Amino acid sequence: MNDLIGFFDSGVGGISVLHTARTLLPRENFFYYGDNGNAPYGNKSLEEIRALCKAGIGQLLQRDVKAIVIACNTATAAYAEILRAEAEIPVIGMEPAIKPAQEARKTGEVLALATQATLSLPKFQRLMSLYGDHVIPLVGEGFVEIVESGKAHTQEAFERVEAVLAPYRDHPIESIVLGCTHYPFLADAIGRCFPHAEIHDGRMGTVQQLRRRLEQQGLLSLAEGGSIEIQTSGGSEVLALMHRLLEDLKEQQSA
Repeated sequence: MNDLIGFFDSGVGGISVLHTARTLLPRENFFYYGDNGNAPYGNKSLEEIRALCKAGIGQLLQRDVKAIVIACNTATAAYAEILRAEAEIPVIGMEPAIKPAQEARKTGEVLALATQATLSLPKFQRLMSLYGDHVIPLVGEGFVEIVESGKAHTQEAFERVEAVLAPYRDHPIESIVLGCTHYPFLADAIGRCFPHAEIHDGRMGTVQQLRRRLEQQGLLSLAEGGSIEIQTSGGSEVLALMHRLLEDLKEQQSA
């Protein structure tokens, strides 16, 4: 078996999860495939999303990966159960961090940001039935497109985020859940709108689950150094953006 761990996302968002995985599992080799050519997924039908997931994850399976991380909340909600029924390797997905945000909540409200598809699928509805008290679901309209265009740290990004969050500025927002892997790249803009809110996302929980599954099946790498390979259904500019975002996260971590 190949020693690669496969990562799949609809675009650049999963780079945020990949960085966390590289930090927690530095000995592993990662192969990331972003379906930027078809992004965003969040406004597509369930049938379209599943077809795109099958094709994109097929790119990982061709490389004989030892585990798959669906580094996309929308793709996880739409396709993870189907893939787990078919695959003989660990399949790890994303989950909006509503539970930890709810557990940390005192008297205020939780704002759960995600794509339209994620909010409408049964996985999110189950989370809401269990932990949805005082949780406000909200579509991050235009957020994915901003990140995919490489404008996450611009004034345009802040204005888009501010426009979406403005109706809730007077709410007692205690926590904000980033229920899309693109959204951590907008965390600064979100934080400027709600400077006292705690921000939660599912990256660390997903990667910790990946490590547990690798340990359980004796699949952890013993190599001295790992590697990262990135491919995309988009063009060379998108590939350059992915590498730039990964480097930005490394710099932020070391700062």
